[in-house]
Amino acid sequence: MGKTSAGRKVAENEAYAVLRNLRISPQKLNLVATMIRGMDAEKALAALTFSRRRISDDVKKAVQSAIANAENNHQLDVDRLFIKEASVGKAITMRRFRPRARGRTGRIRKPFSHLTVIVSERQEAV
Repeated sequence: MGKTSAGRKVAENEAYAVLRNLRISPQKLNLVATMIRGMDAEKALAALTFSRRRISDDVKKAVQSAIANAENNHQLDVDRLFIKEASVGKAITMRRFRPRARGRTGRIRKPFSHLTVIVSERQEAV
């Protein structure tokens, strides 16, 4: 007499992967996410491989995970996948304090972010 299972969060021709608590500010992570939005999955992986941003390796892992989920869990065609959505969310912010002049302190914020990557299968051209 348990609960009924929740339905899928995305459509039948989509799959997603979530990375939580990445140690980077959402603003910086969004620069990389904006770069890959709408790209084909293969081109997005190539762009992330050669990106000079530090976080691009973690974003690449999330894209690879979403592709693997699409292939193995939902039987989608890997060659027709594209990045439908790459959304960035704000997570916790650690606060640290640094001593400053005249007995005062300076607050240091260390933000964390969440990343959600949704890949979708392109419809065939008619």
